[in-house]
Amino acid sequence: MRRLFAVLLVAILGVTGLSSPAQARDKHRVSYDNYSITLDGKRVLLQAAEFHYFRLPSPDLWRDVLEKYRAAGFNAVSIYFNWAYHSPKDGVYDFTGVRDVERLLRTAEEVGLYVIARPGPYINAETTGGGFPAWLKRVPGRARTSAPGYTRAYRDWLNHINPIIARHQVTRGTGSVLLYNVENEYQANTDAQYMEDLQTKAREDGITVPITTNVCCDAGDWASTWGSGQGAVQIPGVDDYPQSFDCANADTVWGPWGEGVTERIRADAPGFAAEYQSGAIDLNDAGYDKCRELTGPAYMKYFHKNNLIESGATAFNYYMGFGGTNWGWLAQPNDVYTSYDYGAAITEARQLTAKYDEFKRQNYFLRALTPLTKTDAVAGPASSNPALLAKTRTNPDTGTQFVLLRHTDRAALTDDSGTLDWATPDGRFAVPVRLIGRDAKVLVAGYDLGGQRLAWSTSEIMTHEAIAGRDVAVLYGTEGTAGATTLRYSSKPRVTVLDGSVSSTFDNGNLTLGYTHRGLARVLITGGGRRPALLLIGTDATAATFWRADTSAGPVLVRGTSLLRSASVSRGLLSLRADTTEATPVELFGQFGRVVVNGRPLSGRATSSGSVVGVLPGPERVTLPALRGWTSRTEGYEAQPGFDDSAWKVADAGLASDDYGFHSGAVWYRGRFTATGTETTIDTNAITGRRGTYLVWLNGRFLGSAAGGVEADAEAPQNPDPGPGHFAVPAGALKPGARAVVSVLVENMGNNDDWTVDDNRFRQPRGLIRASVGDTPVTWRIQGAQGGEDLVDPARGPLNTGGLYGERHGWTLPGRLDWPAANPAVKPGVTWFRTGFTLDLPRKQDTSVVLRFPGTPPAGQRIQLFLNGWNLGHYGGSIGPQTDFVLPAGVLLEHGANTLALAVVADQPGTIAPPELVTAGTQRGGVTVTPVTGR
Repeated sequence: MRRLFAVLLVAILGVTGLSSPAQARDKHRVSYDNYSITLDGKRVLLQAAEFHYFRLPSPDLWRDVLEKYRAAGFNAVSIYFNWAYHSPKDGVYDFTGVRDVERLLRTAEEVGLYVIARPGPYINAETTGGGFPAWLKRVPGRARTSAPGYTRAYRDWLNHINPIIARHQVTRGTGSVLLYNVENEYQANTDAQYMEDLQTKAREDGITVPITTNVCCDAGDWASTWGSGQGAVQIPGVDDYPQSFDCANADTVWGPWGEGVTERIRADAPGFAAEYQSGAIDLNDAGYDKCRELTGPAYMKYFHKNNLIESGATAFNYYMGFGGTNWGWLAQPNDVYTSYDYGAAITEARQLTAKYDEFKRQNYFLRALTPLTKTDAVAGPASSNPALLAKTRTNPDTGTQFVLLRHTDRAALTDDSGTLDWATPDGRFAVPVRLIGRDAKVLVAGYDLGGQRLAWSTSEIMTHEAIAGRDVAVLYGTEGTAGATTLRYSSKPRVTVLDGSVSSTFDNGNLTLGYTHRGLARVLITGGGRRPALLLIGTDATAATFWRADTSAGPVLVRGTSLLRSASVSRGLLSLRADTTEATPVELFGQFGRVVVNGRPLSGRATSSGSVVGVLPGPERVTLPALRGWTSRTEGYEAQPGFDDSAWKVADAGLASDDYGFHSGAVWYRGRFTATGTETTIDTNAITGRRGTYLVWLNGRFLGSAAGGVEADAEAPQNPDPGPGHFAVPAGALKPGARAVVSVLVENMGNNDDWTVDDNRFRQPRGLIRASVGDTPVTWRIQGAQGGEDLVDPARGPLNTGGLYGERHGWTLPGRLDWPAANPAVKPGVTWFRTGFTLDLPRKQDTSVVLRFPGTPPAGQRIQLFLNGWNLGHYGGSIGPQTDFVLPAGVLLEHGANTLALAVVADQPGTIAPPELVTAGTQRGGVTVTPVTGR
């Protein structure tokens, strides 16, 4: 079927009340058919990467990451909108400061990215509660169904987020939102009425772009694909994670979860890889560099390209492009820790990696070769070597062929050569090919490469542009391998080899170039009945040094910078915004006169390639101060029998902290009783999520600690004994008739997700669930974060702090406290350490700073780190392997005084090794960053 669906410019349901300052801009028409999405009749190959604004609490840095997406060739960004991040209390919402998603959507449009908007209500994302606010636990009715209580709650969320998204739709001409995604991985135990209601609500709120959803991951588990019937969406999507999450065995794992070929759910809609693996969570504490290795360039070359040709999909979202930080209590506790680096192409510290280079090579290709937006599977060329397999798609209008060359055995590590018997639109050719190890190539034949006719090539095409009256193309291949390219001409052209070693033959209208992929060869072709062409032929690494951008005077190619953020031409002046990691030569191809880079003129000279070369300066050296002058103070007042807890809430509705509005971090309990003298043990049980703990005192005497339980991945009470603790009452500690106090400090690590509807596991309680002192009656009081759901610090939000005494009394905040010099020794309980430092980092430079703890994370100590009041991480042997903690610019004052506070919760005596400031990377360039303020 090739029915064409259209989403009209004016809201289908007649909603006209939304307005925007940009209302006068042109509206756009979004359509789709079985091949691709179209915008104003032009086919779009959608290439997106996931971005979580809530994992980067510095709005100026949102632009930095999105510009890096755009520079890598992505034309879209996929964004989860996190209900829990915006709503500390039922009916209360915040979209200011670090939650200003209106600003985020404006930035995406300014950068030039379409947006896939994903407001849930459930998002998963390995975030606390899967994006459900913790107060939802108290709302009756099963979540992710059409239950009335849940429906009332989620509709209130959508009442707030949908109008913001609607204001930024391409169909209104006021933004770049292109798709709207309902729910997340909702494929088992489903409620079709709920899915229908979500879409009806979206339309009522002015959403006019196509609606999609994503199902995951094994088709055998799908109760519904949402491709037909009640609740069906227009463009169904599929999630695939073929490389699994076994980061510890990155050197041996290869596709244990299948080929990762995106299933087509509707015959009348394009294939959509709604989440395609581009990283991994660190389930076995191997460290995210191992996750980056697991999903590195070799994986990307094989699986991404294989999926492109095997599935014929034309819409892709890669999860993640940049992971970010689970700052505060943002993490879902059972799978992730503070870092959500995800092994992504851009590190948590916003540095580019080899994966970024591979994305750029593939994305530039997808952008340049527009026939890919409409292809059919056809028989591929036969290979003389059965170890090599060629899969082919062709554009039915242009005849262009795209041949996936891979090993027949996808796990093969061999070096294999052969010949393809390739019947191209321009004739039949015997084409020599070679593949080394886990690699794949997409080769092209029968393609109008600008004003040239490409018959075939064994090099991959990165990009080609019409620049200054010439066709300029970048081709590449594996270092040291032979390559060949055949172009068609009506008469023999002139071939001038400007650099490198390239042979040429002309026969029967075919100009064939032969070469070895090494360095950068430059070939100028003139005559032959076509306009001039410049072929730049290199290796994978050489291709990665090129950047492209569009200007009003045509495209430009830039080689040599570490990043090209933007380019513009006005009256012959080419203005570039670019980053450099060192002083470096730069080469520019384009239609321009003078050049300025980051506002400074570039002195350059012309080359025989028709380019201009010059030299750009690198960054200034960065020297960071040593962290000295530490002060410390021990808290633990709550453990003392005489502590005044009269203002605390009485725990008369059970012990679970959620019932009292305390959802994250530390929660204190104090239980008063009159001793009988027969008490021998204090028995407790707690649910904290994985990596959580709790400590117990009796009349100020420390009795010990226990691990808080995870509980089973289903409704309570599947595991009635999740986090047991049994603490012996010391002999003589309790006298008959004496008043006594049990104090318990529980550190809750966040709330469970809700993977499938029948789990309902996000509702599992946190904190103590049982506590007893023999048969003696105990009266309990509870205290968590100051104010509970009524935030005392709305700027930093509901997930920033818990209920430690120091958190409740401002010890995390900037400024000086009159404390004594620090003693590095700690004893069981809570000890705070504070210091200050002043920075004046080089301006017009992007320096990423991390706080590094020495050695391996210690056992028996759990440290929260606060920078200027912002909770930026959790460190300790029972929490995860992380020792470097990113201090994002904006939260980190790059030109001013900073306050660092560490809260150490210890369950045994020990010493604290002081951390240090180090740079994770520095570049000349970057974006302007302003301070992120709190209360």
